[in-house]
Amino acid sequence: MKILVCMSVVPDTTTKITFTDNNTKFNTAGVQFIINPYDELSLTKALDITEKNGGTVTVATVGLAEADAVIRKALAIGANDAIRINAEPLDGQYVAEQLAYVINEGGYDMVLTGRESIDYNGGQVCGLLGALLKWPSINVCTKMEVIDGKAHFERDIDGGRETVTSILPVVASAQKDLCEPRIPNMKGIMAARTKPLNIVAPIAIDSFGQYSTFENPIAKQAVRLFDAQNAAQLIEVLKNEAKVI
Repeated sequence: MKILVCMSVVPDTTTKITFTDNNTKFNTAGVQFIINPYDELSLTKALDITEKNGGTVTVATVGLAEADAVIRKALAIGANDAIRINAEPLDGQYVAEQLAYVINEGGYDMVLTGRESIDYNGGQVCGLLGALLKWPSINVCTKMEVIDGKAHFERDIDGGRETVTSILPVVASAQKDLCEPRIPNMKGIMAARTKPLNIVAPIAIDSFGQYSTFENPIAKQAVRLFDAQNAAQLIEVLKNEAKVI
């Protein structure tokens, strides 16, 4: 079977985030980029499935040339080949439209995404791909397997866990409990240098949204300590200053 893993390239969680152009653009200067952690889980699970059932794993991302080094890490982890759609990922709908075109051209049996990217946290692409491809889509899965040509999933729901069985082709997204991500070994790193990384032109569509401004979260206030014997002062502050009681 052929599995395509949709991959976002995101800033490392330790990166200090700043903005430029009057807070309208993300400042990429000096930023370390990584595979989106949820997408890394999808890649690991795709490899597990093909090792049990046979097949190939392709990773696909919408991004510019700066993403190539991160894509090579996905190849080192075990993906057979990669596709980079040569465009800036403007918003979730734009990314899904670009990926859907590649998926339709490639004849894939299963498409896996992460539940969301850790930069914009939109959580849109899995559902959008299902709608665009007219495939079943199952979101935030904690278990995935393919048995006798059918896909089986488990996902958390309010008050419990749901089991879903689907025909192929299908789109699904990974939740954090799905599996442990793989770490590339030296053999994988060496092999990644010669694996195909195909650059394709984007289809001609407009962006569906626009970010008008960004801002960092409000800095946390300094901690105030009260003597354990002075509960009245604490209550006074909580009531009149913090106004939480």
